[in-house]
Amino acid sequence: IALTLLLSACGSPALDDYSDVSYELTDQNGETVIFPDDYQGSPLVMGFIYTNCPDICSFITANVGKVYEEMDNPGDTKFVLVTFDPERDTPDVLKSYAQAFDMDHEPFQFLTGDPETIDDFMKRVSVRTQESYSRDLDDGDRMYFLNHSDKILLINENSELIFDYGGSMTPVNIIIEDLQKLL
Repeated sequence: IALTLLLSACGSPALDDYSDVSYELTDQNGETVIFPDDYQGSPLVMGFIYTNCPDICSFITANVGKVYEEMDNPGDTKFVLVTFDPERDTPDVLKSYAQAFDMDHEPFQFLTGDPETIDDFMKRVSVRTQESYSRDLDDGDRMYFLNHSDKILLINENSELIFDYGGSMTPVNIIIEDLQKLL
């Protein structure tokens, strides 16, 4: 009973604490970003995508955008999408993708990094990926599909993971309600 009272008095317990890690990433403008350091002091809505995804990644991206659009006052909340396909999703590719969603502006960022860093980062945030289909096309390109986690995270101003949602399927109003609790 004492533990229940303590947890309810302190709000939601953190699912993870990212303050002990540091990942050097690159945004869609080619600027270096350090996660989580550059987001300290602000809530963070973070989704995981790859730009060639034929289905759920566009829903994840749209949902992150809708959280911002439908909030009365998002305050200093940051909205970030991180690719798990860094070899293809360069800053220029992410910039074009962000523009297609009208999200190539503050408070949105689209992040990539070197493959090893992205792989370590994805393991830490429990995003799983696996190539499920691949074939060479006549024009020399390669068609591919990645099976992957469907995820949006809500991280508080202290770099603690507070909520982990199904990114393409969670109603936006639920994410907004939880985010408002952090503001």
